[in-house]
Amino acid sequence: MSSIFTNIINSKIPSYKIYEDEICFAFLDIKPHNLGHTLLVPKQEIADFSDLPDNIRDRIFQKAKVLSKAIRQATKCKRVGLLVHGMGVPEHFHLHLIPIFNSNDMDQDKAHTESADKMQEICDKIVAELG
Repeated sequence: MSSIFTNIINSKIPSYKIYEDEICFAFLDIKPHNLGHTLLVPKQEIADFSDLPDNIRDRIFQKAKVLSKAIRQATKCKRVGLLVHGMGVPEHFHLHLIPIFNSNDMDQDKAHTESADKMQEICDKIVAELG
């Protein structure tokens, strides 16, 4: 059975897509810590960070750097924090890129729901910053 992320990548589940290439896919988290919270996943279902082939790991972190700059510009946050905990979808590695405005923004209890309008607006802003 495909993971929820594979279903998102294959457009079986709608998403606010930020970026896609042949190796990875980035989209807004539907329960963001802050607006602009993005998930970056390999297209291949790999459960654990330690199992990522080097080329996929390298591409994920290359794109995380580019996406972080776009997220920072679009949200005007101080930094973008990276988080790998992988328990939400344990069968598919995912890297969280979280806009940080203050010290508690990486707290898991901060996750919440945003309106579709706000999600689309920040999605468009981040994509625009990617050029």
